[in-house]
Amino acid sequence: MKITPMKIALNRAGMRFGSRWIFRGLDLAVEHGATLAILGPNGRGKTTALHAILGFLPLTEGERTAPNRLGYVPQLLTIPAPHALREMVVMGRCARVGLFGQPSPEDYRAADAAIERVGIRHLAGEPFARLSGGERQMGLIARALATGSDVLVLDEPASALDLGNQGRLLYLLNDLRQAREMTILFTTHDPNHALAAADDALLMMKNEAALSGPVDTIMSEANLTRLYGVAMRQFAIPDQQGQAMPVIVPMHARHSGEKR
Repeated sequence: MKITPMKIALNRAGMRFGSRWIFRGLDLAVEHGATLAILGPNGRGKTTALHAILGFLPLTEGERTAPNRLGYVPQLLTIPAPHALREMVVMGRCARVGLFGQPSPEDYRAADAAIERVGIRHLAGEPFARLSGGERQMGLIARALATGSDVLVLDEPASALDLGNQGRLLYLLNDLRQAREMTILFTTHDPNHALAAADDALLMMKNEAALSGPVDTIMSEANLTRLYGVAMRQFAIPDQQGQAMPVIVPMHARHSGEKR
């Protein structure tokens, strides 16, 4: 009998720290094979919502639906020990290996396949601590893939990357999305990242209910202006194949001043 993959969902979810509600009444649903981008201003609870989905934090109210094993890529990870990248990736198998177990040949094959999938095989033997920020991020994604989960959860994966590495990361996420083999959730402050790599977006508004829907409709100029409190405009520019590509730009006011 074929098992239907579980979707990811929060139903009327709320999270409170002390007397302060981080979010409340949050509904979220991601079908298997879809990619959801979560956007919102600082302090609105994007990371907290991810931690609730991952099971790191219990909800104050509402319901969570998620499989037991998820691949997770945190915002920042400092590794003082000089583990090689391959060893870091095989650590993603710890739930299968056990606390005091040793990785098996199967575990290393899974790690090697994940490293190959993200395109960093040439770095497998390099100390993780010596890798660049972009290389580390690809390594962490490989570690999450090595878990064997069909769900990938990333918390602001491009926040510390330069433009070149952001492009490589978005290309990988879009490649995973188009394969439709995984359910992907990621948080971002950049609407263009959602347009580039997601099917749907969840906008965690500051003083109103969250909005959700397909990226090409929910991420309107009006909705994003309300989300961030700054005027947003959408333009179309040609991509590398000459096709029209939407780009969202904040219209920040320029301050006048004397020329120096």
